[in-house]
Amino acid sequence: MIVRRERALSASREEVWRLVGDPEGLPRWWPGVTRVEEASPEAWITVLTSPKGKRVRADYSRVAVEEGRRLVWRQELEGSPFERILAEAVTTVELAPDDGGTRVTIALDQRPRGWTRFAPFQLRAAGARQVEGALAGLERVLGAR
Repeated sequence: MIVRRERALSASREEVWRLVGDPEGLPRWWPGVTRVEEASPEAWITVLTSPKGKRVRADYSRVAVEEGRRLVWRQELEGSPFERILAEAVTTVELAPDDGGTRVTIALDQRPRGWTRFAPFQLRAAGARQVEGALAGLERVLGAR
């Protein structure tokens, strides 16, 4: 199931890319991420904190990159707490020029596993909140148009 949202930002594509292309920048704009560990251009670990204060680690690998335009990463689920609810989770961030600013599109493609196969509305709603939160974070850091 894919959740896709987009937003126009006042920042240039280069400014947006500097932020989204660097895993170390995730705590500034991605919802729930409090820090990033062991970051390289190919892989990183995020530490997520729930609204109740519970912390969980999530591992990611970069799948594809078109410098300044498109970035794709995959959550490594095996052995993680997410493994029981997701068979796959891939995030795509695309940037395009938009009237002096940048149009950012974020897509979250998740394949449910286990009980979540029978609760697609909840999974879709959670994915939509995550993607909308990420776009709001970019807007907060870089400015809306």
